[in-house]
Amino acid sequence: MSETLKASGGKTEGVDYTDRLQRLSGAGWKRALNVQAPYRWNIRRLDLGFTLDVGCGIGRNLAHLDGNGVGVDHNPTSISACRAAGLTAFTIEDFFKSEYATPGRFDAILGAHLIEHVEEDTAKEIISSYLPFLRSGGRAVFITPQERGYASDATHVRFSGFDEVGKICTDLGLTLDRQYSFPFPRPTGKVFTYNEFVTVARKP
Repeated sequence: MSETLKASGGKTEGVDYTDRLQRLSGAGWKRALNVQAPYRWNIRRLDLGFTLDVGCGIGRNLAHLDGNGVGVDHNPTSISACRAAGLTAFTIEDFFKSEYATPGRFDAILGAHLIEHVEEDTAKEIISSYLPFLRSGGRAVFITPQERGYASDATHVRFSGFDEVGKICTDLGLTLDRQYSFPFPRPTGKVFTYNEFVTVARKP
């Protein structure tokens, strides 16, 4: 299983990709304007509880959760960056060997900027492999870029809007709770790189 997942996203598993994430997140103008504030607020208002952040990258959303969660990513350099920041994160192989890989351990699963990096079948394979660790009634939250954001990253392989992500959820037996555009209304996504689709589903 883990080899399949690693093979699905080779473009995002190297040092160069981690460096890119760190460079983008560390841009001086972004720090000065505190551009992460609305996205941090959006994650926190969902009140997810103990969260498994799948495809956690360098740990931006784990930090937004104040560390109330565990990250997993196929990029070992990104996991090292998470741990250097004091966050709990594992490579795929290490997560499945960890004490956290137990049924119903998590209140929520978060997949932020994950689904658009793989084809539909691979996305379902990845998500389904972690669903046993989500408690009954727990939520699964998926965040994907809109048009301008999708076009901004060469590692994106499949545009994943409300319909596409909603289908993945229902195919996996999850119940859709709501979908919304953030931080601005849906049309903004055609010109604003950081407008996002947010899908909230629930495990029966």
